[in-house]
Amino acid sequence: MTATPEATEATPTIVLVGHGMVGQRFLEALATRGLTATHRVVVLCEEPRPAYDRVALTSYFSGRTPEELSMTDMEFIDTHGIELYVGDPAVMVDRSAKKVTARSGQVFDYDVLVLATGSYPFVPPVPNKDARGCFVYRTIEDLLAIEEYAKTRTTGAVVGGGLLGLEAAGALKGLGLTSHIVEFAPRLMPVQVDEGGGAALLRTIEGMGLTVHTGVGTQEIVVDEDGAVTGMKLSDGSELATDLVVFSAGVRPRDQLARDCGLTVGERGGITVDEQCRTVADPHVFAIGECALAADGRVYGLVAPGYEQAETAAATIASDEAAFLGADLSTKLKLLGVDVASFGDAHGATADCLDVVYSDSRAGLYKKLVIGRDGTLLGGILVGDAEAYGTLKAFTGSVPPVKPESLVLPAGAGESVQLGPTALPDDAIICSCNNVRKGTIRGAVTEHNCTTVPEVKKCTKAGTTCGSCVKVLGQLVTAELEASGVEVDKGLCGCFAQTREELYEIVLALRINTYQDLLDRYGRDGARGGDGCEICKPAVGSIIASLAPTIGASGYVLDGEQAALQDSNDHFLANIQKNGSYSVVPRIPGGEITPEGLITIGEIARDFGLYTKITGGQRIDMFGARVEQLPLIWTRLVDAGFESGHAYGKSLRTVKSCVGQTWCRYGVQDSVRMAIDLELRYRGLRSPHKLKSAVSGCARECAEAQSKDFGVIATSSGWNLYVGGNGGATPRHADLLAQDLTDAELVRLIDRFLMFYIRTADRLERTSTWLERIPGGLDHVRDVVVEDSLGICEELESLMTAHVAHYADEWATTINDPEKLARFVSFVNAPDTPDPVVGFVPEREQIKPDLPLLTIGHRPLEGSAQR
Repeated sequence: MTATPEATEATPTIVLVGHGMVGQRFLEALATRGLTATHRVVVLCEEPRPAYDRVALTSYFSGRTPEELSMTDMEFIDTHGIELYVGDPAVMVDRSAKKVTARSGQVFDYDVLVLATGSYPFVPPVPNKDARGCFVYRTIEDLLAIEEYAKTRTTGAVVGGGLLGLEAAGALKGLGLTSHIVEFAPRLMPVQVDEGGGAALLRTIEGMGLTVHTGVGTQEIVVDEDGAVTGMKLSDGSELATDLVVFSAGVRPRDQLARDCGLTVGERGGITVDEQCRTVADPHVFAIGECALAADGRVYGLVAPGYEQAETAAATIASDEAAFLGADLSTKLKLLGVDVASFGDAHGATADCLDVVYSDSRAGLYKKLVIGRDGTLLGGILVGDAEAYGTLKAFTGSVPPVKPESLVLPAGAGESVQLGPTALPDDAIICSCNNVRKGTIRGAVTEHNCTTVPEVKKCTKAGTTCGSCVKVLGQLVTAELEASGVEVDKGLCGCFAQTREELYEIVLALRINTYQDLLDRYGRDGARGGDGCEICKPAVGSIIASLAPTIGASGYVLDGEQAALQDSNDHFLANIQKNGSYSVVPRIPGGEITPEGLITIGEIARDFGLYTKITGGQRIDMFGARVEQLPLIWTRLVDAGFESGHAYGKSLRTVKSCVGQTWCRYGVQDSVRMAIDLELRYRGLRSPHKLKSAVSGCARECAEAQSKDFGVIATSSGWNLYVGGNGGATPRHADLLAQDLTDAELVRLIDRFLMFYIRTADRLERTSTWLERIPGGLDHVRDVVVEDSLGICEELESLMTAHVAHYADEWATTINDPEKLARFVSFVNAPDTPDPVVGFVPEREQIKPDLPLLTIGHRPLEGSAQR
């Protein structure tokens, strides 16, 4: 724990005004340099919450909560003794007395004042710009207000076709509104892309159902007699009917506090600072981030330059040498699911430069590289496919080792070349957000003994802001480990040198339908002819089960050799509990059950003396069954129309649902019907890990679909599909894979997604982990399952069709086969004898396990129950 100084008159004080992303980075830089241990640090934050990820602001509409967007670790604040005042901005600075007055009336003396007040949205001075229904798109509070107002509206328009404008338009569409974009420039994103890139972006966005108006400005906001927005008048004389307007026409530096206290500001705004980020008018005052006019005459609106300024200011305060001389404006974005990137001299302003362009209007692809006369890569623009951004950006300023045209061609076209990050020089910047070079990443592996991407991220901060460099990080870490002589064995276990994915491909291609055959033919030399291990046996068993209809194997997991491959729960088709008893969970598709079904379950639980509990997956769990009772319980359930809920298997568990439009006044689709259809389609599907799903009937998300492996949320136009969520020990919100799908489109994409996951995931790897690990992440998965980039979607659909056609309930199969029933005994040599250790005691009018007494000598262990 860092020691913090007790506040005394002699303790120097640093006051930070503003607590956004740049402000938080400044605090971290102070702590790194030990300044929080020698200074009192005061932070005046205007917003009602501490620093959060404004770069990912739009992800709020994809399910991330304000708490998940937070970048502020309160333990860090407390550990370093930082005084954080939330919702209490500075309103006055007295530079002569070195005092700052907050809105609450508190006055703080300072030795060093750091202004990180950011920027404010520019709203064109048009009539009725402040009418009810007009919003800006800058803070979480702005988004909350838009979300609430949109609930009773049908059409929205965004003024501005830049980065935030496109994100805002996508958010409005996600809220169910017909969305328009009004951009004064002749193309979208005029700062980042050229005419060709803008055209490709326009075609793609219009294909998503958004209407774009370029080359026109907003003349007036039209309102009704109550002062609410009803439309817009545009500069070409046309009118646009809309009942919600979002202004996203750029930002301006928030420099009013500086102006009021006499600091020098630029002609077009921004607090003028020198190369150390000190204000030119007062050496005791610094300015960083979007409020600062840097020494090169530029106000930087990206987070990466702001971070550099924060580091520079902290270093200067610590009396270390540092300077901010300007920053790279390269950026990689994903707008409405479309990759857009620009780097270096993207618009070709350098004299005598040449353009190398690849354009495919049908596919929405546009790639341009700007090349100097001597072959130097000067910059470029990528629209629709920015996979090569990290490598190309790192090569900027040098002559690439291959022809420029080969770098923009798609894989498989002509002489395309895919350069890996190992070809980059050590001084190449891999993470522009945090200014981390390749050499630093290599050093994290070789000098700091980092062996995984998370360890490298923690050590270097690379990949911790926008995340666009994480794939390159992984490649560098693996390459460096291998170069250091560390053998990176990717094999599944000591029996197989292949990965699970490779074994899946072998089983599928060669139609191998037994574990022993696979081990004898493809196992490591020392493993062939053996019995295998506890790692590969259930993994291969799962592969065979998921491919059973296609490879000619039995789909029943207790048939022949398959029975010996299963995990403990699968051995008895039920979940073993801590006292050796089992739980029974019948399938209740979509959580819908009749009163008769409830009565049946209640009678069974009563007759067998079972403990009952309603699960989070909208099912009823019955605990306390002895192994010999399982077939008897299943028989009664099957006779009543129930089947196995597969709570014991690495397979689909449940598809939760809300009541949807059938009952709920907010519902826009029949979520219960869809949940039932999906659960019945994917029941019994064996996979690397368990699968959970949910269907919500509206954007209120009552079924919590975005915490599931695949989740579905209804829209007024169809269904949005989210993938890779997890609500367990490592929560992760699912990512939007596709939107506004018809029923058939939704099912087809889920078929493909699940079979691609089963095909490529590691053993015991949830979809959330798989999605973050697989090269290319969500973008690659979308390319494969939506765009069919690998040409395997027909095969994926065929595999799922085979599974659906050959599904059979495992409980029913078991109770109808006397030979299979023979395994359900506690003692093989005394099949009629129950296990005497399995006992219960009463609790809350039900039962609980009575655990065996553990003793040391003759003294019972403290806390054990007396039998």
